[in-house]
Amino acid sequence: MRFMIMVRATPDTEAGVMPEDDRLMAAMATYHEELARAGVLLDGAGLQPSSKGWRIRYAGGTRTVIDGPFAEAKELVAGYTLIQTRSREEAMEWARRFPAPMGELADGEIDVRPLYELDDFPPGESVERLRELLAPQG
Repeated sequence: MRFMIMVRATPDTEAGVMPEDDRLMAAMATYHEELARAGVLLDGAGLQPSSKGWRIRYAGGTRTVIDGPFAEAKELVAGYTLIQTRSREEAMEWARRFPAPMGELADGEIDVRPLYELDDFPPGESVERLRELLAPQG
C-alpha cells in the first residue's frame, strides 16, 4: 500500500522562508534515512511556493491556466513523502514519527492519504494500458 505524507503550507513556506538553522533539515534527513533503511521510502521533496506555480481549472469543457500565488496557504502542500508499507497501521506508525515540519516549536500539520492502486479499479483495457505504462522498466 502506498501512502503520501503531505506537509501543509504555511505563510512562511509560501514566502519561501528557509529554516533558520540546520536542525529541521537534519531531522528530515534522519527520518528519510530511516524510511530508506526500512525499505518503505519511494520519494520525498519540498515544493517551492505557489507563486512559482500555476493551476489548471477545468469548467464547462474549458481549461484555464491560473498563475500562482494562491491565497489560502492552509489549503496548499509544501512538501511530501511517498511511502509503501504493508498496512495502514504501518503507515500510521511512520507518519507519527515524521519530524515537526516547521520545527519542533512551530505549528505545522501533515496529512496522510492512501494512493489508489490500479487493482482498486474495475478491470478493463484502460487499466491494463496504465499498468503497462507504469510498470517498472528493467
